[in-house]
Amino acid sequence: MSLLKRLRPWMVVLILSLIYLGAVLMRAGGDWLTFVTLDACFATCSGNCPTTNPGGYDGQFAYYIARAPGGAAPCQDVPAYRYQRILLPILGWVLSAGNEALIPLALIAINLTALVGSVAVLERLLMQMKVSRWHALVYGLFVGVFMSVRLSTTEPLAYGLVIVAIWLGMQGRTWLEPLAWLAAGLAKETALIFLGAAVLHHLWKREWSRALRLALLTGLPYALWQVFLRVWLGSFGVGSGGADNTPFEIIPFMGLIRVWTEGDFRLFLLIAAYTVPAVILPALWGLWHTGREILRGEAHPYAFYLLANAAIMLVVPFSTYREPLGMMRFIVGLVLTVLLFGALRFPRGRVLMTTWVWLALNVYLLADFQAT
Repeated sequence: MSLLKRLRPWMVVLILSLIYLGAVLMRAGGDWLTFVTLDACFATCSGNCPTTNPGGYDGQFAYYIARAPGGAAPCQDVPAYRYQRILLPILGWVLSAGNEALIPLALIAINLTALVGSVAVLERLLMQMKVSRWHALVYGLFVGVFMSVRLSTTEPLAYGLVIVAIWLGMQGRTWLEPLAWLAAGLAKETALIFLGAAVLHHLWKREWSRALRLALLTGLPYALWQVFLRVWLGSFGVGSGGADNTPFEIIPFMGLIRVWTEGDFRLFLLIAAYTVPAVILPALWGLWHTGREILRGEAHPYAFYLLANAAIMLVVPFSTYREPLGMMRFIVGLVLTVLLFGALRFPRGRVLMTTWVWLALNVYLLADFQAT
């Protein structure tokens, strides 16, 4: 068998990730800290940050927690919100053995392993539906997770665990599945959108024991973690974002419209140019098709996953819409669920081919590389 025939999507993702990470690292002169956004807080403080409400970005906040797990609250813009995503920084702290110099490398290794491993699992899910495994590249190379490895943000780990949880659920691993959902939720709270959809699916099918098991084994520990954050840091972690965030909207897609009404029309046109085809149209498509399917009594879990991820797009905050990379990271769940549902219901149609259009957003990688 030739080398080309042995090639798999997860291998392509691994190779391209290493090339991308290597290029960024070379551009930074071999400094691992290029994978963590730095600011004055980092530069002036080797331990706890003495300032309040410092600037920063998700990967940077994860780095601060990994550097000092119990004392990084002053380095967070909204401490409880950042600490709720505890899994990645804690794993980084463990893998680096608390060695500050190794933490950026540890975060990269964790996210890269999660991305490559989840693409391999996604291949299996697609092949179960008699669909080409190569469609897994739509997820694996999508900028929302692909670039997040380089940024040390939580998406590769969180959605990698989501894919594992979906796989375990499809295999009937009813005791391992809740643990995967819990881990995904502790990596990033948006993974709970999938969990809620999974519980609703079991309730719809009157699988009361599986619904209760998921709710208790996943929801209860997560709720206790939120209570701990409330006692320790003074607030619950769940919310619509960090500092300068805006609340979830009530009117559908009002977050995008506010880019115009609270910004300017040219910026609105620029953002709408990619959010309409990449966010709004797929969300509306998902709501239409999954709503019809569920009303007909066809309750496949993929329909519920897509319904939940499409519905959340109606209320995305203005602060997420105005940040292109933030929006790309937010729609990872939508990309994944359209891919799965499309493979399930339209395996020979144009739906799966259309999903490849999402990779056009990878042009953002060029801007990132130029900025490093």
